[in-house]
Amino acid sequence: MSLTDQAITRIRQLIRDGDLPPGAKLPSEPQLAATLGLSRNSMREAVKVLVVSRVLEIRRGDGTYVTSLAPALLLEGLGGAVELLQGDTVLELTEVRRLFEPVATGLAATRATAQDLAEVERHLAAMRAAREDIELFNQHDAAFHQAVVRATGNETLAALLEHIAGRTLRARIWRGRSEIGASDRTIREHEAIHAALVAGDPELARAAALMHINTTERWLREHLAEGDRIPSGPSGLGQPPAGPSGATGLPVPHEPSTEE
Repeated sequence: MSLTDQAITRIRQLIRDGDLPPGAKLPSEPQLAATLGLSRNSMREAVKVLVVSRVLEIRRGDGTYVTSLAPALLLEGLGGAVELLQGDTVLELTEVRRLFEPVATGLAATRATAQDLAEVERHLAAMRAAREDIELFNQHDAAFHQAVVRATGNETLAALLEHIAGRTLRARIWRGRSEIGASDRTIREHEAIHAALVAGDPELARAAALMHINTTERWLREHLAEGDRIPSGPSGLGQPPAGPSGATGLPVPHEPSTEE
């Protein structure tokens, strides 16, 4: 283990042990190096690595602090790593969605508040309004699923699934452009999920989510097996931007949410 790795391990240990809790200011570089018995250079490099990892943050003119250590912050790098995966790993990510998201949807059915359900319904309404705009439609599709998982109240689960599902967005746009009636079928499947959440029925919610993800996975497997490739769409496509409270920043039309 290099001296820098040793310094990283020691600082992380201080954080795990509670000696440096979230929001705490680190001792000065010379003091911390002396306390841990490591060189200042090693300490400096360790801090740089932990800043990139969002464990520490440097406040200019003030010092170095431990971040909030919130799951969404610490797992932020996962999204970038997932984006760099090579090959047809979108199928593996879809499998991960199939394993985790139905369970999360069932849990959401037991925990969703009125505000959570309203957020889910807003994105469902936006999907209905965006039938002819495949990219916007699928961005609201992603936001719908994010809202469902956030309704579990499990921030770690929400962050994990958000980064995993975001990598599959381009594949879903591909399907929407290639398959006749895909948008209408997707809306019906989302309506089934929403209805199960409103009913507070975890088993029904889990089954509705599983059926929905299975439909997408089956379509992808068939087309990728035929040698098709997911088109590389315009740059900038990806997860919807997050708002101040974690909600998506997509425009949501003000229209009735009843069945059309």
